[in-house]
Amino acid sequence: MEYYKQPINVTELKSWQALTEHRQEMQSFTMRNAFAADPGRFKQFSLSACGLFLDYSKNLLTQQTRDLLINLAREANLEGAIKALLSGEPVNSSENRPALHTALRRPLGDKVMVNGQDVMPEVHRVLGRMTDLVNRIHNRLWRGHTGKPITDVVNIGIGGSFLGPQQVAEALTPYAQSQVRCHYLANIDGSEFHELVTGLEAETTLFIVSSKSFGTLETLKNAQAARAWCLGQGCAEQDLHKHFIAVSSNVKTAVEFGISEENIFPMWNWVGGRYSLWSAIGLPVAIAIGVSNFKELLAGAYAMDQHFLNTPFESNLPVLLGLLGVWYGNFWDAQSHAVLTYDYYLRDFTKHLQQLDMESNGKRVRQDGTPVATATGPVIWGGVGTNGQHAYHQLMHQGTPMIPCDFIVPASSHHPIADHHPWLYANCLSQSQALMRGKTLEEAEAELRAKGLPDEQVAFLAPHKVIPGNRPSNTLVFERVTPSSLGALVALYEHKVFVQSVIWGINAFDQWGVELGKELGNSVYQHLVGNGEEAAEDASTQGLIEYFRQHHRG
Repeated sequence: MEYYKQPINVTELKSWQALTEHRQEMQSFTMRNAFAADPGRFKQFSLSACGLFLDYSKNLLTQQTRDLLINLAREANLEGAIKALLSGEPVNSSENRPALHTALRRPLGDKVMVNGQDVMPEVHRVLGRMTDLVNRIHNRLWRGHTGKPITDVVNIGIGGSFLGPQQVAEALTPYAQSQVRCHYLANIDGSEFHELVTGLEAETTLFIVSSKSFGTLETLKNAQAARAWCLGQGCAEQDLHKHFIAVSSNVKTAVEFGISEENIFPMWNWVGGRYSLWSAIGLPVAIAIGVSNFKELLAGAYAMDQHFLNTPFESNLPVLLGLLGVWYGNFWDAQSHAVLTYDYYLRDFTKHLQQLDMESNGKRVRQDGTPVATATGPVIWGGVGTNGQHAYHQLMHQGTPMIPCDFIVPASSHHPIADHHPWLYANCLSQSQALMRGKTLEEAEAELRAKGLPDEQVAFLAPHKVIPGNRPSNTLVFERVTPSSLGALVALYEHKVFVQSVIWGINAFDQWGVELGKELGNSVYQHLVGNGEEAAEDASTQGLIEYFRQHHRG
């Protein structure tokens, strides 16, 4: 029976009960002692695949822990779930759809059936159209209304139509083409629009409007503002098609907006927004780095897909990372997970993961609509090193919460300066080491005595310098940030999120909580502009509406 129709209650599984008992046995486990006792621990708990190397030896686990977690995955039918995901079964049960983002990176000749139809020819047809568009822009053949070539491309989208493409293009800045600059507009904030268009020329600017419905509020309002800006800069109505393209399923509305039908790229309902950067939503990425590099990005992700599908769980990167997240969230009460990137070009990688993880697994009912019996997705947060070491790392080292974390660092920099990168790499490793080792009271006292402090001051200061250690972390290393390694890295986290959703029995591919805010936003807006016939449903919202009416200057 398909896992997504009648998910099991994971807490009733024998493997879950075994893990509960094992957690009590691990109460006195320390990683410092484990490393001292076993010189082979690093080798036992590390592996490489798809150009990525994972060290997960600095975790609260033994061989038994790993075996029990893998038993849990098997008992929860993770193997069947992975096959269902990649073969196009309707794993998105609440919308009765597949989740086939993996089809977007499969090679020509593969077959993926949806409702009796092979979707791969259409996927590659769109990729061909993307290639043609990018070549026309790079070869200065796409011209604006005055005949000048395009120099700037602005992607208008929000959520997955913004976060994924923006962070990938940013991460691959060393591969950027010189012919055109790419910009991103998401927030419905006039200041952001103003700052973006300042310095741009309408006659050489092309806008990409990315919205499946062509009705997402923020995207539509920004597209309308861009349209008015173009018209105000001398572009005639009949020439708007030279400055706008769309990625949308709503061809009619896009055409009415002023976009030529041949400049509208499709979106499929079997691809969720936060998984869509591999599709035509990735057009700004292809424009920024070139089609050949974009295809390398797809190839890296495809390699991870194949690893996920074909590798035993004991050596499967997404499976292991997903199970470790379950281990800490459900058995150690960890409520957040930090992702710490030690590369400037990956500075916004965590923002994409926040949507990917929290929008996917921020759920409270299972696939069949029954309440979950345990905690689900954690808060994802973090940022770029070494900046965070002088800010929030203090909480990770000496705070009361357990915060598992992933350190992500390349072995080489695209722009080596003196000994900067060895120092950056050293900082990454030392932070994970410090989280694991900590500093005992005895070590703190000895350190203070070595400085010549009297016993009374040593006794006072030593407790403040104690660092408990035994804080878990993973370290992901690769040679350099490349299109291929980045594709594998993003796909790794996509699959990690899916693994956890299967264990919890939830649907990782809908987001009804997001929809409620959109619905209520329209009602509040009508009250703000004076069109609401009745007061808001609660006094707080009504009071804030009244404040806006009294103080708004627009």
